[in-house]
Order: sequence, then C-alpha cells, then structure tokens
Amino acid sequence: MFWSYLTGHYEVMSPLSLRGVETRARSEQFRAFFRLPREENLLEVHESFLWVPFSHFNTLGKICVSENYLCFASQDGSQCYVIIPIREVIGVEKPDNANKAVTMCVRGKRAVRFSEVRDFERFASRIRSRCGVLASPQHGAAGEVSTDVCRSLMEHFEENPEEEALMVGQKGSSKTVSTEALMTVFHPQDAENLDPKMLKEKMKEQSWNIHFAEYGRGMSMFRTKKTRDLIVRGVPEGLRGELWLLFSGAVNDMATHLGYYSELVEQSMGTCTLATDEIERDLHRSLPEHPAFQSDTGISALRRVLTAYAYRNPKIGYCQAMNILTSVLLLYAKEEEAFWLLVAVCERMLPDYFNRRIIGALVDQAVFEELIREKLSQLTEHMTDMTFFSSVSLSWFLTLFISVLPIESAVNVVDCFFYDGIKAILQLGLAVLDYNMDRLLTCRDDAEAVTVLNKFFDNVTNKDSPLPPTVQQAPVGSNGKESHTKVDITDLIKEAYEKYGDIRSEEVESMRRRNRLYVIQTLEDTTKQNVLRVVSQEVKISPADLDDLYEIFKKQHFLSCYWTMNSPVLLHHDPSLPYLEQYQLALPQFRALFSLLCPWAHCAHRDALALWMFRLLDENQDGLLNFKELCCGLDVTYSGTFTDKLKLLFKLHLPPVSLTDVSDDGVIRKSPEKGKGKVDLQAYLKQWQDELLKKEESIKDLPRINQAQFIQFSKTMYNLFHGDPEEESLYRAIARVTSLLLKMEEVGRRLQGSGAPSEAGPVEGPAARPSGVESETSGASRSSADTGGATSPAHGQRDTEWSFAFEQILASLLNEPVLVRFFEKPVHVHRTLERAKMAQIRANK
Repeated sequence: MFWSYLTGHYEVMSPLSLRGVETRARSEQFRAFFRLPREENLLEVHESFLWVPFSHFNTLGKICVSENYLCFASQDGSQCYVIIPIREVIGVEKPDNANKAVTMCVRGKRAVRFSEVRDFERFASRIRSRCGVLASPQHGAAGEVSTDVCRSLMEHFEENPEEEALMVGQKGSSKTVSTEALMTVFHPQDAENLDPKMLKEKMKEQSWNIHFAEYGRGMSMFRTKKTRDLIVRGVPEGLRGELWLLFSGAVNDMATHLGYYSELVEQSMGTCTLATDEIERDLHRSLPEHPAFQSDTGISALRRVLTAYAYRNPKIGYCQAMNILTSVLLLYAKEEEAFWLLVAVCERMLPDYFNRRIIGALVDQAVFEELIREKLSQLTEHMTDMTFFSSVSLSWFLTLFISVLPIESAVNVVDCFFYDGIKAILQLGLAVLDYNMDRLLTCRDDAEAVTVLNKFFDNVTNKDSPLPPTVQQAPVGSNGKESHTKVDITDLIKEAYEKYGDIRSEEVESMRRRNRLYVIQTLEDTTKQNVLRVVSQEVKISPADLDDLYEIFKKQHFLSCYWTMNSPVLLHHDPSLPYLEQYQLALPQFRALFSLLCPWAHCAHRDALALWMFRLLDENQDGLLNFKELCCGLDVTYSGTFTDKLKLLFKLHLPPVSLTDVSDDGVIRKSPEKGKGKVDLQAYLKQWQDELLKKEESIKDLPRINQAQFIQFSKTMYNLFHGDPEEESLYRAIARVTSLLLKMEEVGRRLQGSGAPSEAGPVEGPAARPSGVESETSGASRSSADTGGATSPAHGQRDTEWSFAFEQILASLLNEPVLVRFFEKPVHVHRTLERAKMAQIRANK
C-alpha cells in the first residue's frame, strides 16, 4: 500500500542529506495523493481507526498531518479517505482515555472520530493548538470543548452559512473578473423543463444530494467507492464546477490565496511577451464551435486566465493545449475557480506536461505503453513498433481527450480525471484500444490505425447530455455516413473501470518514477545529439573530442547548479529551454574550464585573459555561455590558423571586452532602455535574422588598436611564451616586432607632417616610450639591443596617440618564423580533455 511505510514523526531535514531527500519524497507523495498545495509537508503519521457514521463501522488507516491539513486514508480495502483542512475544525473534544479516541467538530454539522491513536493526548493537543492559530477571527481560538459546546458550534454554522463561506474563502469576489461559469450564462437550465434528459439530470442531482447528506459536503467529505460510482455515471451540469474544485484540491488554493487572482489580472494586464503573443493567436482556436467562445465574454475570460497564469509561472508561461483545457474549465467554473483549476492541473496533477519538452506527458506515455504490453499483449504482438501508441495518444494526455471527443462526452472524462488523476486517462486509453482491438489487428500500417481510432471517437456520444445541439460539438470527421456503431461515453468509462480499475494509483506513481529516468535519459541523448550536430558544423574539433567536451561542460554546469550558493546558472536553468540553451556557464565556471582546457591557460594573467574571453564569447551579454559559444572560442585556440589565433588575441584587447569598469559577473551592462521588462518582438526577430545572415568577419573589419591596448597586447604575448622551450627566441622576436611597428608608426607620422593629426586623434595623456614597454615586460634576460631601436618624439612637441591596424601587426609577426611556429604548434585536444576530466574528478572528491 501507498502508506504502508509511513510511520512516526517527521522533522525538517537538510535537503541534501539522505534523510532530507527521503522526507521530501514522502511529502511529495503525500501532496500528490491528497491533492494538497505544494507548501504542505508531511509532519506526522498516526495509525488509527476512523468511525464511518454512514456505514456504522471503524475503518483502519493512517492519519497524516501537515501544516494546515489532517488527512486519513484507509488500509482495509474500503477505499475511504478524508481531507480535513484545519481551518475548518471548530473544536476538539476532550480525549476519550478508554478508547484512546479524539473527536473533532468540523463545520457543516459534522464530527470526525479517530480511535486507538497511540499518542492520542499529544495528537489532540497538537490539533487544538493548530486550530488556535488558524481559527476564523470571528470565533477566536478553538480550544478543548465538551460535546454540547461542539454541537452548538455546528448548529451556529448551520444557521449562519455566510460565516461558513467566509472561512473557506468563497466570499468577496472581485468585480474585475467574471463571476459566473460560461455554461450558466450561455445555457441556463430551465427548472420547468420536463425533457427526459433534464429529468435524468435532476435524478443525478438528487443522487448527489443524498450522497452529501450521508457523506458530507465540502472539503472534509468522506470519499468512498460510492463517490467514484457517482463520478463514473456522470456529474450533473450544475455540480460539475464545485466537484472539480473539490476533488482537484483547487478549493484549498482559493481559500488560502484570497484576492490573489484579481491582483494577478491587474498586474498582467497590458503586458507584452512571447507568451501573450501566443495566447492571442490561439484564443479563437479554443472550442470555436461553442457559443461562449464566439463572444467577447468567453474570449476575454480565457485571455485573462491564460495571461494571469503565464504571469504567475513564467517557466511554463503558455503552451498549446492549455487554451483547450482552460476553455472547458471556464464553461463549468467561475473565472477565478478556472484559474485555480488550471494551477492544480499544471503544477500538481500533470507535472512537467506544459513545457517545450513535455517530459510529464512522455513519462505517462511510457507508462501507457507498459500497461499496453501487460493488458493488451495481443495488440503489441501485432504492432511491433510501440512508437505508434506514443504518437497517437499524445493529444489524449495533453488535452484529457478533449481534443478528440465531442465536448459533451469529454467533460465526463474530465470528471473522472479530477477524481482519480492520470489513472483515469490511462484506463480510458486502454478501454479505447480494447474496444477497437479487432479493427486495429487488421490494419496494415499506422495511417490505417489512426483512421480507425478517429472514426471511433467521432461516434462517441453522451445520450444523457442536457446540452442543446447548438452547444454540442459536431464530430470532427463526420461525413454523414454511419460507418461505426454509436458508443455512449458513460458505458465506455464504466467498461474502463470494470476492466482496468484494478490499476492502483500507487502502481502508476511507481511506473512514473521508473520510466521518468528512461525518458529523461532519452531526451538528454537527443539533446546531446542535436547540440553536437549543430556545433560540429561550426568547429573543427573531432566528433569524439566534441562528445567528451560536451560531458565536461555539462558536468561543470550541474556542479554550478547544485554546489554553488545563489548560482546565476541555477537561477536561469530551465529544462524547457531550446536544447542549445539548457546548459550554460557563468564566469566562475568558465574560468575553471578555461584553466583546464585552453592552451593559453598557463599565462601569468590567466584570470584577466579568461574574463576577456568570456566577454567576447558572450554575444548576447546575458552573463552566461552556452556550449556552442564555448566551443567556438576553444576551437580557435585548438585548430585555428596563425591568423585566426592572432585575430582572437587582437579582439580580446579591444573595448568593451578589455574594459575594467564592468560588473563582477563579466557582463557588459548597457544603459537602461524604455520598456524594460517587455520583450521587443521586432528587435528579437531582427537579431534572429542577423544570425542567419551573419558572414565571416574580415580582418579589414577590425578597428585599429590604440596605444594602451597595444601595450597590453604586447604584455599578453610575452606572458603566453612563459615556459616554452623557445622562450628566449620568442621574447627577442616579439621585441623586434614591437620596435619595427613603432618605427613604422613614427615614420608615418613624420610623413603626414608636423601639423597633421594622426588617424587615432589626440591622446589624453603622454605616449609611453617603446623602450619603457620593453624594459617593463622583457625581463633581465633580454639585451638592450633588442629594445633600443625606437626613439621617442622630440621634446617640446605635442605628443599624439599612435595606433595600429591588424594587418600591420599580422604582417610584422609573419616575418618571425619562431612566432609562427609557436601559434601553429598542434594542440593534443584528446590529451587535454582527458586531463580535464581527471581534474574534475579530483576536485569533487
């Protein structure tokens, strides 16, 4: 059983400790099982009996306590469970010592009794103290009360229902949003209508009213087999919104976030992002046949809900299929209720479904394939390629069958989903394949099988639906010919529960966890292949070395995410990003890789060189480098020609790359622009177009290097030669090149005439003497003959700043064979990568 291993009390542990991980896993399972908000954590578990008043017996189970909820799940096969928000507890009776029993008074004229609780006195005291913290301000703290007082409190709430509504947060709706379900506006029910379908609808409502009288109504209602039976038969139109909120747990979010949705609507109104642009594009594609979405009322409500959610959760933002689901939610729930239902679906019931990688949907498809192999082995023997089931069932999972079934039938599926979760979708998928087994076994290819399933869905009806023909959705592939027998959705759902109802939620969660590793690894492999394919077209690094480099880069990314406090990489990490942007490095992580991978890392000014390289490669100036940007930089140092390497060094000394007055994260900040916080779509498209039209940079496009930059360039060159076998010859060669360039510059300035300004313009300070440069950087081992060839301008003459073009520096360096040999020396990339991998392993020990 799901709760078989839960026992004792739970403490808040460090999330990185083993016990902390186990506690967190238990809390996640606890929240998923009872559909509780993500802030709740499992604190205590007590084994006990719960008195079931309508059946007059005690059921064995476990009490699970979190910060704001007390939950009970039976373990004896009765499938009974209860969720009691502590805010709804209005009193706790004195403990019964004889039976170790605790009785709580719950609003709605109900009492809940737990017996044989081992530490019953402490348990009662804890609940009583929590009631005091969360009590309604109208009634003060709920303390220990007698049975008579408890009864009087329940009668008080029965006589004052408005206070009861206030306690659960169902009062005070904002006037800025719609306060009616769209079905109420566009299809109001006529109480005097004696149509057979309406009579059937009233009978369903009566059945639910009897159920509420026996089992309770609201959050603390007893949920049993009978509840599921009523769900399978179909929820009445008038109760659908209320029950969806209840069974999804969205009612808890509403109760604890009063006014939150109205604030989100106001804050998100008028924003312009990629998400809002996609929302506007899809608004009129959401149930276009329904009258509610042919009017501004429905479209505006849909826009507000989707935009507010995108504002609340920018990592998900907006994804296709969310509009279809939200449209159905708005039909049966008020606007704010629809928003919280969407939150429950996206963040709890279907985690990781609505993003670019749809990991959650792929995991559930893998679970579905596993169940097909187990339950429908005959079908898997015929259709050897299981990818067919993945492709055809993706829309079933993403839209809960709404996109393939008529709306009047699809809502019955949504009923089951909100009660049983993804288990209901899996069961129905198996029933659909089972129903069409004979036809599918005769199919010769996938296209024929898809046609069979599409025709089947077109003929699924809801004979009990009270909706008029103008509201009901026409079959997608209907052509007026009856090629299939009509199938009632209620019969199909009943068959799904009868044949596959033995699938337990615990088994589904176990299969989810098992298949999630496989799905993520498959996606990782696909991501890696896509990245390597793109990058391999840009660099000369061999495929094998590129593969090793990717693993080193990815490892450094994860080390930054999980072992660095407040890491910018972690803050920006989003698995739903395009594959090239999923793994990125900030400046500290790049410096670490630069020291391991770059042939120039032995340079004395390594940190400065790494900073300049980071700025140069960070083209979008977001303070992060992706794998392609890193490879393009390293490729020049590994496989570039003499000209390529020299050009890279030259660019590293040009502003703004070589500036010193920038932030610690290596980002070159731009001045703030108007409209900050909004996405400029035109600028985004222009940047994308420029990327496509980008041509190879010519050396003639490079700006001239000025006096200070040339001095730093010379120092960097000297530092690169340190430790080389030809170190002395390299020092002499660079000194000769420097002297030659300065002489050429002086001759050129004389030819221009004493009054002609230099190309670089006036200098802000005195020009440095070349001999000074040499004496500062050459070292004691170099002779003065190598530095004495240049002369300074005449005293008394106004100094002007000199500058050099890249072609001048290149031509001068080409005259020194020892310099050419140094830069064209082959780099053993594989050996470098192996050393880097070993260094990463040693660093993590």
